Amino acid sequence: MTRDDPEDNRTPAAAAAGSEIPAEIARLPPLAQLPAVMPPGPARRPRRWLLLLLLPAAGIGYWWLTSQPTLPPGIVFGNGRLEADEVDIDTKFAGRIARMFVDEGDLVRQGQVLAMMDTRDLAATLKKDEALVDQAQRALDEAKANLAQQQTEVVFAKQEFDRSSALVPKGFATVEQLDQRRQQLMAATDGLDAAEQKVLEVEHARDAATHDVELYRVDILDNTLVAPKDGPIEYRVANIGEVLPAGGKVFTMLDASYVYMDIYLPTAEAGQARIGSEARIVLDAYPNHVIPAKVVFVASQAQFTPKTVETKDERDKLMFRIRVRIDPERLEGRARLVRSGLPGVAYVRTDPHAVWSTRLEPSPPP
Repeated sequence: MTRDDPEDNRTPAAAAAGSEIPAEIARLPPLAQLPAVMPPGPARRPRRWLLLLLLPAAGIGYWWLTSQPTLPPGIVFGNGRLEADEVDIDTKFAGRIARMFVDEGDLVRQGQVLAMMDTRDLAATLKKDEALVDQAQRALDEAKANLAQQQTEVVFAKQEFDRSSALVPKGFATVEQLDQRRQQLMAATDGLDAAEQKVLEVEHARDAATHDVELYRVDILDNTLVAPKDGPIEYRVANIGEVLPAGGKVFTMLDASYVYMDIYLPTAEAGQARIGSEARIVLDAYPNHVIPAKVVFVASQAQFTPKTVETKDERDKLMFRIRVRIDPERLEGRARLVRSGLPGVAYVRTDPHAVWSTRLEPSPPP
């Protein structure tokens, strides 16, 4: 059999060795005619959806970095919420609400009557004590009249005693008459002392009754609930006809003269803040309005960052609370504009020589 014989499927080396090839292998086609192990497929295209996701994310990151405020050295900032002091309008005594004159959202002035409690029982007691005062006054008038009478008797008894004392040496009066005049003068003097004590006693009784009247008048006034400050009514807790215990809450109002924002700063920045340092507040609702303020409180102890406060460095776990307060004079006449809970940013000047940027210059009052 020659090499050109199609039946000879032995390799040259095997043919040279004269060895036989197994029949299973011999039936396979020649190697040159075999197809490739993995036929080449279509060209792999790049994942365009991944690019569509990465491009917006990169744009947002670039926008966030470029939109952060660029502050000069010596000025720091923190996020917070604008707050106003809450004032609870409570009852001093247990009683029933008789009348209410305001509701939630109403702007009230200092001294304005907000509600009145039922004071009929106090009014009845007041009338009784006023009658006692009148009675004590009449008793005092009677005691003073008696005192005047005793004073007259003392004067007369002293004149009789002096006359007898002058007549006895001349023999125109006896010693017995002189002794009688002396006894009369002593009795009149004792009666005068008793009348004076009676006047003092009745005066004390009248004063006590007068104090009771004043006390019940004060209690009646205290059952008239008035606004201690200027500001809006935030909540109305009770209603007409409800019986409240002593200290029962009726209204909660906001003190329009004490508006502030609490922010949290890390140690390095909080350590440079001082009470009285200048500050600025910019609310998210009014980004173009800059409100001047001052630092009024710097916490002496650090605390964990509240969840509602964002920090520039997530690794800062312990922060110091800083309170900046709006100048009360700026808030005069603007109680209706006070809002509680508005988020914003407070900027604090930790270096007194730092210069505020133009965009943080105080805006004129609205």
